[in-house]
Amino acid sequence: MNTEEQQTTASAAPAGGRRRTAQRAMVGRLSWGLADQAASSISNFVVGIYVARSLGVAAFGVFSLAWVTYGVVLNVSRGLATDPLVVRFSSVPSASWRAAVARSSGTALGLGTALGATCLVGGLALGGSVGTAFACLGVVLPALLLQDAWRFAFFAAGTGRKAFVNDVVCGVALVPAMVVATHVGSVAAFVLAWGASAAVAAAYGCLQSGIRPRPSLARGWLRAQRDLGYRYLVENVALSGASQLRAYGLGAIVGVGAVGAVRGAELLMGPFLAVLMGLSLVTVPEAARVLRRAPHRLGPFCLLLGGGQAAGALLWGGALLLVPDRLGALVLGGVWPSAAQLIVPITLGVAGAGLGTGAAAGLRALAAARRSLRCQLFASACYVGGGLGGAVAAGTVGSAWGVAAATVSGSAVWWLQLRSALRERHPSPSPEVRTP
Repeated sequence: MNTEEQQTTASAAPAGGRRRTAQRAMVGRLSWGLADQAASSISNFVVGIYVARSLGVAAFGVFSLAWVTYGVVLNVSRGLATDPLVVRFSSVPSASWRAAVARSSGTALGLGTALGATCLVGGLALGGSVGTAFACLGVVLPALLLQDAWRFAFFAAGTGRKAFVNDVVCGVALVPAMVVATHVGSVAAFVLAWGASAAVAAAYGCLQSGIRPRPSLARGWLRAQRDLGYRYLVENVALSGASQLRAYGLGAIVGVGAVGAVRGAELLMGPFLAVLMGLSLVTVPEAARVLRRAPHRLGPFCLLLGGGQAAGALLWGGALLLVPDRLGALVLGGVWPSAAQLIVPITLGVAGAGLGTGAAAGLRALAAARRSLRCQLFASACYVGGGLGGAVAAGTVGSAWGVAAATVSGSAVWWLQLRSALRERHPSPSPEVRTP
């Protein structure tokens, strides 16, 4: 072997070792993201199953209205408080991270208090079972948002294990709370039990991090992060707001039982959605790493990511079609007959969403803010239009099929925008002009 060949072999060995080390590190990050989301989703799944089995389809619809409202508020908090934290304070010195987390978690707590007070006042004014559920949601919102903020803070620090432990604590605290709520037997009791478990985990997050949230610094945090925070706010609220508008509209057009049926079908997709959301904690950072190391591989990486999630959704939905009615009734109780009719369209909708997340990760990694915002607004408009138009045409089942069509259309737009963004970043070389 000559000297040049020896140098080539020597350089290839360290490169191979670095590649394997990077792959193991990525697998580790993905694993903690999946484990954390699994713990969180199991808690949410238990809450949903308890309410569905204990209260029936109508009361479950009331609970679902409170649930989707929480989803909107949660995305407001993430857009303004924790998304900028993850983008700007991941893998930074500990002192910088701690100072940022104190302000970020304080912002989440302050938002929970302000928006919770709004829910409380609005619920008391509305009255009835729906109003009571919203009033109770207002009481527990500060704890729910603070607990979620700790999860993102720990992932920003690269300590996903702490986020997982925090969600396990929340799940353990949920058990006695659900037992008490079952004995009470009301939607309000279940909402309060759900929030009480989050309060335990939120307090434990303070002990884990050794950081006290500083709501007094929220205004400074919002001002410093306004270039990112408000854009993320619009994107996040467009996504969750579309879900809320569809739920409210479906309840008005068909009835709150229809909202419960849709939520029941979504619970059946829960294990797969846990994987989808767990991956979402790490997909954007991984796409950014691919962009830095091998920009030409970003497109194939996003396609593999989105295609794998879509295929997984289809496989899970196909398995649900084989579930016997007896087992389905055991899980969802009286909600099962209505939810079983929605498995096919909801599976297609989740598959479309999974495919679109691959392109969305690529656009975030490319920092193509205008394109991603444009895609999200289009997808949200399609979601609301398809869901409510389908409800008018064919009730609950029509709404589910309308959402499925809208989600697949939105996914196509995400991919068209990613392709355009990649072409802008790496334009094709102009053909050479040959002179005679």
